[in-house]
Amino acid sequence: MQINGYEIKIPLKELQDIRKKHCKKVELVDKNFAGYKKLSEGDKKALEHLVAAAKILDNVALQQDHPMNLAMKKGLEEAAKDSEWAKEALWLFNSFAGVAGLNGISKTPIEIFEGIHLLPGHDFYPEDLSVEEFHKILNKMLDEGKIEELKKILSARTLVRRNGDELKAMDYTQAYEKEFSAMANELEVAAHYTTDAAFKEYLGWQAQALIQNNEDMDMLADKHWAVLQDCPLEFTLSREDYDDEITPTIFDNKELNERLKNAGIEVVSKDTLGARVGIVNKEGTDLILKFKALLPELAKKMPYADKYHQHITHDNKQTSVDVDLVALTGDYAQCRGGMTTAQNLPNSDKLAVKTGGGRRNVFHRQVRKEKLGANTKKVLNEFVMPEFHQYYDSAMRHIFVIGHENGHTLGPASEYKTSLGAYQHTIEENKADVLSLAMMPEYVKAGVIDEETLKKIYLSCIVGMFLPAEPVLQKPHRVADLMQFNYLLEKGAIAFNDGKMSVDFDKVADAMYGLLSETVAAQLSKDPNEAKKLIDKYAVWGEINQKIADFKKKLGHKNYREIISHF
Repeated sequence: MQINGYEIKIPLKELQDIRKKHCKKVELVDKNFAGYKKLSEGDKKALEHLVAAAKILDNVALQQDHPMNLAMKKGLEEAAKDSEWAKEALWLFNSFAGVAGLNGISKTPIEIFEGIHLLPGHDFYPEDLSVEEFHKILNKMLDEGKIEELKKILSARTLVRRNGDELKAMDYTQAYEKEFSAMANELEVAAHYTTDAAFKEYLGWQAQALIQNNEDMDMLADKHWAVLQDCPLEFTLSREDYDDEITPTIFDNKELNERLKNAGIEVVSKDTLGARVGIVNKEGTDLILKFKALLPELAKKMPYADKYHQHITHDNKQTSVDVDLVALTGDYAQCRGGMTTAQNLPNSDKLAVKTGGGRRNVFHRQVRKEKLGANTKKVLNEFVMPEFHQYYDSAMRHIFVIGHENGHTLGPASEYKTSLGAYQHTIEENKADVLSLAMMPEYVKAGVIDEETLKKIYLSCIVGMFLPAEPVLQKPHRVADLMQFNYLLEKGAIAFNDGKMSVDFDKVADAMYGLLSETVAAQLSKDPNEAKKLIDKYAVWGEINQKIADFKKKLGHKNYREIISHF
């Protein structure tokens, strides 16, 4: 069957199996939710407009992801009226939020259509622009002194297009003027209705940031967002640069990178946009704040703490909230092998952080909900010694994630991370992971958790490192899992006897601190080669990893996601 001249690549039966057998549903809250009922009438009205703004952003993210997304979605929607095949293909398109995506198991993207592939530059760069030509053009423009245009081309907030034998940049506010204007209108109406003064002020700044070609407006919106702690509602316009595979190649070209640096040009990967809407959960937030209170003390215990500036000081510029989700759109809705359970923003490359602003952790209650299923029990029985089963508790992953997101706030800042090029995200996610595990005993000392909980966190997280397939670099969290698994093995914190794992709980924290030290050292090197060496050293797929993956494959892994929205 063809859509706009392209054959649907995946057979109907396989599409049906994906949805029915390999999909996990993530259901967001509806108007019967207790937290919604407790909102004031004004905040209920504001929520409607926040959701409307978030939905508008979906089209923006689709355009950013692939130049053919909008046309293929429209074609599928029309064909789905009469075709079951098109209907199932549309379901997968909506799950991926695009024409293709990684599924967490396959090393290559799952493609819905013959001849339509994911692009390394997505729609940020011309489809036919190779890395070699990209670097050649940048060098030519440097030779000709076109510094200001190069600064725009290498900004996080521009689309890049051909201009003769050169390139030119278009700011997001110009490229998506229609959508951004409509979003700004919705945010301004939401600001009118909300009862919270600080949230109202933030929405006003965020609306202005959408319609002004001015990075300072993003900075001001970010700074107002990052201080929100006690407001009842959540709205986030996320800007993260994980998708762009073209810009980071500059860091692998030492000569070009040095020329750009000497010209005062900062190299920043392109941002993919997402929108999150939710209702702040007070009980969950109170727990998170207990962990946040220890950040200044943890900063002192970081490896090489005297070698870089720590953003966290005793004024503790970080807010943290637990949120019941109402809407996830754009980048958040790209369910490609998993979904994020929490997020620490703004990222350190953003002007708000560089100019002294704080950061904000937001945790996703509906995404992290998980029960001990039959398959997990089978995995424990197959690969974990019986005396350790008592320590598995899926709820402990949330406490680990709290430590992980706090971990993003600690350590070297932006210039150390971005200089690692294609490896920056894997190194940073690994840093946050191992920092969380290494510092967990500090929470025991402070009375935030007890020794029994610590053991549950360690066992549950280590079982979480049992991967369903060998990971690829585009999945930095999973590569980090493999690194940690191997490091724990090497240091004797875990061991396999007759195929079953035991854990020496007393060795876990020290082992993870060792890997944390190596990871921070890689960031401080500012050298992509050092980062690659670290990854290559520990992200080695071994025999036990393959056995676990084969076993999980037989059980059937739910590596696709469907977001169920009610607003």
